[in-house]
Amino acid sequence: MKNEKSAITVAYGDGIGPEIMSATLDILEESGAKLDIEMIEIGEKVYLSGNTAGISTESWDSLRRTKVFLKAPITTPQGGGYKSLNVTVRKTLGLFANVRPCVSYAPFVDTKHPKMDLVIIRENEEDLYAGIEHRQTSQVYQCLKIITRPGCEKIIRYGFEYARQHNRKKVTCFTKDNIMKMTDGLFHKVFDEVAAQYSDIENEHWIVDIGSAKLSDTPDDFDVIILPNLYGDILSDVAAQIAGSIGLAGSANIGENIAMFEAIHGSAPKIAGQNIANPSGLLHGAIMMLVHLNQTEAAERIHNAWLKTIEDGIHTNDVFKEGVSKKEVGTRAFAEAVMNRLGQKPETLKPVKYSAKSVNLPKISKTNGHSHGEKKEMVGVDVFLDWKYGSPNELGNLLEKVNGDGVKLQMITNRGVKVYPNGLPETFCTDHWRCRFIAENDNKIVRHPQIINLLGRVNELGLDFIKIETLCEFDGEKGYSLGQGQ
Repeated sequence: MKNEKSAITVAYGDGIGPEIMSATLDILEESGAKLDIEMIEIGEKVYLSGNTAGISTESWDSLRRTKVFLKAPITTPQGGGYKSLNVTVRKTLGLFANVRPCVSYAPFVDTKHPKMDLVIIRENEEDLYAGIEHRQTSQVYQCLKIITRPGCEKIIRYGFEYARQHNRKKVTCFTKDNIMKMTDGLFHKVFDEVAAQYSDIENEHWIVDIGSAKLSDTPDDFDVIILPNLYGDILSDVAAQIAGSIGLAGSANIGENIAMFEAIHGSAPKIAGQNIANPSGLLHGAIMMLVHLNQTEAAERIHNAWLKTIEDGIHTNDVFKEGVSKKEVGTRAFAEAVMNRLGQKPETLKPVKYSAKSVNLPKISKTNGHSHGEKKEMVGVDVFLDWKYGSPNELGNLLEKVNGDGVKLQMITNRGVKVYPNGLPETFCTDHWRCRFIAENDNKIVRHPQIINLLGRVNELGLDFIKIETLCEFDGEKGYSLGQGQ
């Protein structure tokens, strides 16, 4: 029913969170938005109470019940075993798509890019944000970069569907697949596969470093940009800042069943409690939430009132500029200015009009586009050692002694660079060594018992192995990278 209230869960957060959430909720109420609000406590207080997750079971229950989360910024305490709650919520609830519009509001907000209007769509669950880290030796730490085919396909299909629904003409992919040929290479490969199914939308790919330079210099050349998690996190902040201010940008985190809406900035504890924080980022997140809830009339009223406020030169400190702005206000006064303009529309900036039609969520099969008959064969193993007692040649000569039982040492790398055999003395080495053993038999296949026996022989030499990675081929295609210099 049109008059029925939508249940949402709200968290006031940390730092400036309570101030900007209070301002945002007042605007929502004044706009006529129909919301049934459940409050939960998350973040720093929960962490410091002894809950290292930063969120209680009761709060999870609320999120799963309402399926919509409006969240103010939170603070993750530094040190200890604390994990980012933002990342935890996104991944636990399957919020795979992070949508961040970055728009300039020239001439009322100062920017070098007055025509900028693009959307960053960031993969939200994978990449280095899997958070799988280990200290492996006294000198070396590891963070695993996890990229999956279904994860790539979900975010890329969503990006094209978003572009189609919002009448965007071009979708761009950023990766670093000239270096990370398997992980970023998969993201690029799936992008090309999906793009071929959207002939009505232009597509392109950029290497992320030059693409970032292009984005910073000429953002008008982009429309929708799809990125893996880390690049998306960084570049959405860059895009928001060059549009005018990171304080203006909101984001939506979309899953199949649940969605979360927030500002893209952090909790800014240094300015907390001073009534100077800009509530616009969280307010824009709330506007995206109203559209998600099909409360488009309220979303339009708020967004147009916000545009009129900006157009009238009523600005918070982060965007205030002499000669452009007319009045500098704090958090509360800015919210009141927006509420006073509800029902008005901007005269110079383009008024917004929202459609109630939602973006089609991609359906990904569990077979991930592969047949069950795909042939997987193990052809070798990488054994990682913690060893600090000599040169690469000394280690290589030692490991040659464990050859046998159908496996032999092929090479040793240090920090990815081949150092044995025929390494160069200039290569700097740490105490972390990857030792690659390959099959030495007629069928070129290695079995698990051979690996177990190999590790036994390595152990008998007094060598400290940290972990192994099996080397597999899939339908004859290598499932592992060469060593640098191999």
